[in-house]
Amino acid sequence: MTTTSPDSGQVLTPAQTRAGRHTWRRRLASRRMQKNIAFYLFIAPWLLGLIFLVMIPVLGGVAISFTNYDGLNLGNVKFLGFSNYTRIFSDRDAMWSLQRVLVWTALNVPLWLCISFILAYMLNQGIRARGFFRTMYYLPSVIPLVAVAWVGRLMLHPTLGLVNQTLDVFFHGVQINWLTEYAMISLTTIAVWTGLGAGIVIFLAGLQGIPVALEEAALIDGANRFQSLRHVTIPLMTPIIFYQLVLSIVTAMQYFALPMLLAPTAGGGAGALGAAPTRAVYLYMVHSFRQAFGFHRYGYATALTWFLVILILLFTAVLFWSSRKWVHTETET
Repeated sequence: MTTTSPDSGQVLTPAQTRAGRHTWRRRLASRRMQKNIAFYLFIAPWLLGLIFLVMIPVLGGVAISFTNYDGLNLGNVKFLGFSNYTRIFSDRDAMWSLQRVLVWTALNVPLWLCISFILAYMLNQGIRARGFFRTMYYLPSVIPLVAVAWVGRLMLHPTLGLVNQTLDVFFHGVQINWLTEYAMISLTTIAVWTGLGAGIVIFLAGLQGIPVALEEAALIDGANRFQSLRHVTIPLMTPIIFYQLVLSIVTAMQYFALPMLLAPTAGGGAGALGAAPTRAVYLYMVHSFRQAFGFHRYGYATALTWFLVILILLFTAVLFWSSRKWVHTETET
């Protein structure tokens, strides 16, 4: 059986036809190979970063959490099994820091979510100087955390601080220990203030995506502004609220820098390796940091960190499970 070449109209024998097909397949395979090579060359920087800066450190951290590694002597490393993990439950400081971080999360997250949503809702209305207020609310988010902590320490000083000096004008003799007895309140206030900008931006993006016609229809049907907010705006904003809730809980559970810088420290200056903030804000990651860099218990500190990762995953799983009951999406049936 013979075929005709589509290019020259020449009659080809079966052997020539098979040779042409093999040539075409080789060219196609060569093009695919070139595309694959180009693809892997383009993603090589990201892929190498993922392998050497993420995957290997993560796997190494898992391995270290089962040993007595002190960060210095590899020759003395011993496999301890789950001893580091069981030690967490008998470590009073670990349990105290876990309780503190749960209290901190319960205070910080709802307060931050509510205030940032309310401010975003107000800034989404047709008020005068709206751009100025948006800038002012976002400004604390770009201030360096170290500067925020040191200014906070100056303002909250028990004798020389601006807050107590102002209160003394109205209530003579007031001397509140904002950085010791009320350190959790001080930390929450400063953290919420510095984090409002990021929350407002995301909530504003969600609010501006809600069709105005839906709110106008609710007002025409007789709903007041509060009813429109409750029955129209908030249900449509639940995916954004859920996103903010998950991120804020994950961030709050890992909070570290501000309590180390803000509260008075023992064993060194603020941020020193042996330093510890006051017990009221002795959060979980502070304890893990001190175990690693203050006492050179890298194996135990890594186990503390992985225990927190498991705890965060459990909280996140519960949130995703509960989201089916209160998060409204367009794909619902």
